[in-house]
Amino acid sequence: MLRGHQSWVFKNRPVILSTGTVVGPDEGKGPLSEEFDIVHDDLTIGQKTWEKAEKALLEEAAQRALAKAGLTDGQIQFYIGGDLMNQIISNTFAVRTLNMPYIGIFGACSTSMEGLALAAQLLDSGAANYVMAGTCSHNCTAEKQFRYPTEYGSQKPPTAQYTVTGAGVAVLGRKGDGPVITSATIGRIVDMGITDPFNMGAAMAPAAVDTIQTHCRELDRDPSYYDLIVTGDLASVGTSIARELFQKHNFPIEQTTYSDCGLMIFDREKQTVQAGGSGCGCSATVTYGHLLNRIAKGELKRILVVATGALLSPLSFQQGESIPCIAHAVSIESGGLYV
Repeated sequence: MLRGHQSWVFKNRPVILSTGTVVGPDEGKGPLSEEFDIVHDDLTIGQKTWEKAEKALLEEAAQRALAKAGLTDGQIQFYIGGDLMNQIISNTFAVRTLNMPYIGIFGACSTSMEGLALAAQLLDSGAANYVMAGTCSHNCTAEKQFRYPTEYGSQKPPTAQYTVTGAGVAVLGRKGDGPVITSATIGRIVDMGITDPFNMGAAMAPAAVDTIQTHCRELDRDPSYYDLIVTGDLASVGTSIARELFQKHNFPIEQTTYSDCGLMIFDREKQTVQAGGSGCGCSATVTYGHLLNRIAKGELKRILVVATGALLSPLSFQQGESIPCIAHAVSIESGGLYV
């Protein structure tokens, strides 16, 4: 059901039946290493190219989620997903293997919650019984496409973020045990004129703040409604700017705990990750691993996950375009047993 101008309320409360999370070696050395299903010790994932490695991450996460849910690929009506690669090839090629009806989307690093919101909408409307939502990223594929190949050894400024090598997949159903999705807010494009691809936290922060404020306004909620509001990948620079914007707009973010997935997944004091994590796999693995585990343990009852995306391309950057950004918010609440 539409609420306000850009929010949905899901009366039937679609259920997250299971998830699959697979990460690379750097994520396995971070503070959340025990929260992921599979941790690889090699960035190649046994593949010949970085792109094939990223696809393999997603395939593994999807198979793990299916196994946990006790479902087969033939029972999934729709797979919704995307990634950072040109023509979202990681998802397209992975779903070629999974052989599911496919809805490809692109929201850059906001794709995890964009996909989850659309999956919930399909289930809430009765258009499907089971839907899978997934996304992924790989540090070396993203560096090669958007900046310089890792092998080049280029230095990065402190504002740069470290793309997460990981994949996160959720299986959702109309009924079952697990955390439920109660609402979502689809973000709008916010462009503050930033052109530096090494400072995407600053570019994305205004979009995150806009979506969070819109979500609370349209659903008539204070931030205190949530035990945690978490952004996707603003990292240290973007999170600091977001806090300043909340204060400027007199938005009482202090009523709840506010954090960022890009700051959770790595230990910035011990790991060389510049400002923190980013990439489609950042919010996906942190949410589907760490945060849903906390809900299962009873540590959290209601969370708002606000995945953020910088919608640039290598071509737009080379032509001097600014970076349009977006953020999508999904409200997840405790339900029954979570697998």
